[in-house]
Amino acid sequence: MAHKKAGGSSRNGRDSGGQRLGIKFFGGEEVVAGNIIARQRGTKWHAGRNVGVGRDHTLFALIDGRVAFEAKTKGRIFVSVLPLAGAAAQ
Repeated sequence: MAHKKAGGSSRNGRDSGGQRLGIKFFGGEEVVAGNIIARQRGTKWHAGRNVGVGRDHTLFALIDGRVAFEAKTKGRIFVSVLPLAGAAAQ
């Protein structure tokens, strides 16, 4: 008895999952050291004060504080982490 598989089934299944890129903490939000602030391909956002850059251009907080975005020359946006006011008292 002749059987044929459903047409086109062997051509499916090659769609990749999303990469979960983008900003993880927005301006004014509090972060702790090590928190990932942004995942990106290339430097869409640049590292400012108290922010480190990973091998894959991921931006992460180096200290506990509050996230701040600032636009500078050449249209570049820098992400900084500003220390919290109460942090100096501890």
